[in-house]
Amino acid sequence: MSPAEPKPPLITAVDPTARTKTSARIRLRNYFLTGLIVAGPLTITIYITWWFITLVDGWVKPLVPARYLPETYLPFEIPGIGLVIALTGLTMLGFLTANLVGRTLLDFGEVILNRMPVVRGIYRGTKQVFETIFSTEGTSFRTVGLVEFPVKGTWSIVFISTPAGPDLQDSLPPAGEYIGVFLPCTPNPTTGFFFYLPRRDVIELTMSVDDAAKLVMSAGVIQPDETQRRLQTLAEAAKAAETNRRDERVLEPTEG
Repeated sequence: MSPAEPKPPLITAVDPTARTKTSARIRLRNYFLTGLIVAGPLTITIYITWWFITLVDGWVKPLVPARYLPETYLPFEIPGIGLVIALTGLTMLGFLTANLVGRTLLDFGEVILNRMPVVRGIYRGTKQVFETIFSTEGTSFRTVGLVEFPVKGTWSIVFISTPAGPDLQDSLPPAGEYIGVFLPCTPNPTTGFFFYLPRRDVIELTMSVDDAAKLVMSAGVIQPDETQRRLQTLAEAAKAAETNRRDERVLEPTEG
């Protein structure tokens, strides 16, 4: 073979055993990840549910006489008895306070609490918080918005609270109506920042509070269903428009 002649290409043999091992390893990894995706949320849900039931049982069952508990007559414990008793008791309490007699007794108890210096402040603050959050007629923390935070040009999701009171409104710089917003932190939306800012600086969204909480907890991984549907609709509309343009170009008569 002369030096000017090109050398023949080298042919390397592929080991079919190595390819089989690689594909089997990939399949095993995919199976593991699939099992993790299925079992992870289910395990966490069961754990949190069991923790909550155990917590309520630990609070309520010591207050119930032993002769009324099923464990007294059974050789095993029934989880959730304390939770059922708590739900029944709260429902009966709400029913009693809805009529005249229960309302009178509640007002009498509040009069007594209002005369206690330390207990009075705790009771009033706690009552206002519960009435604001759980009231069916209120609008606090039922609306999601966007604000520029922490710097200009970056937007954060907030839960809109109530407008500022007259004292706060008069003390703040003139900028129209001020509203309170709660900015949750990732991944725990129960912690965050609360501040007042002009209403004009808040962009209200049609997103539900549940979808916003999922978005915050997942750091943007779980997108709201409405947003996904909207993006899908836009993609389908764009695809249909592109198809129509292609059809029009095909149907155009050629000159000459």
